[in-house]
Amino acid sequence: MTANAPFDRALIDRRRLRAFDRSPPGAAFLLDAVSAELAERLSLVQRRFAVGVELAGHTGALAVQIAASGQVERLVRIERDARLLGAGGGIVADEEALPLRDESVDLVLSPLSLHLTNDTPGVLVQIRRALRGDGLFLAALLGGETLNELRAALLAAEAELTGGASPRVAPFADLREAGGLLQRAGFALPVIDQDRLTVRYGSMFELMRDIRDMGMGNMLHARLRRPAGRRLFFRAAELYAERFADPDGRLRATFDVIYLSGWKPHESQQKPLKPGSATHSLAEALRPKG
Repeated sequence: MTANAPFDRALIDRRRLRAFDRSPPGAAFLLDAVSAELAERLSLVQRRFAVGVELAGHTGALAVQIAASGQVERLVRIERDARLLGAGGGIVADEEALPLRDESVDLVLSPLSLHLTNDTPGVLVQIRRALRGDGLFLAALLGGETLNELRAALLAAEAELTGGASPRVAPFADLREAGGLLQRAGFALPVIDQDRLTVRYGSMFELMRDIRDMGMGNMLHARLRRPAGRRLFFRAAELYAERFADPDGRLRATFDVIYLSGWKPHESQQKPLKPGSATHSLAEALRPKG
């Protein structure tokens, strides 16, 4: 595989299904928190939507909250595997090949999925095309410094023990890059912001267990295929504790969630004034009155 396709999508599917089937209660805490935030943000939009899409919500937590709000008349879930849809049903399809006609939906919601697509710009273009005029796109993806502590500890341990390093934590877009994706895809009135969640653990191994239970393990094509030795992880755990422990000994793990919103362009939307079209000069506005 080339650098244009960094993620092993088949492996992502297997890990999502394993997490969906076997993970203990509470393992989806991050997805649940993000779903609640997206539902809250949607509630601030004073509008009802005829047809909405939950794109790759995995557990359906967001769909449940949106359905309960009554803000969307018909909500359709899209997942890559039918088992994730459950009894409620939906559409089995890939986020990178949306089976949606142009201008067929009014709302698209995506919680914690788009950062694992190989062609994120292409996905956003497809979403914009599927929205009707003045339709809303609202999403959350991991970005920024997410899991920077774990990445640093693993890289340092591997460099120390082997003299090299292999990718073990996925790369994440920063806030500016995420905003650029919205603009390139042609969304109007884009809004981008970031929320940092810091979770504390007793050890690096507790964090790695949560990552596994969330289906977020290493899914890079460029990952090292042979099993890493126990020595590597024990040394990484030592470095993690040395560098990222709080005074009480518990370890910090960062999750930066980037929230995106944008609208399908429509003639009814507010537009910026053209340069030179102002009827009053700045000097006049600042001149003292009286």
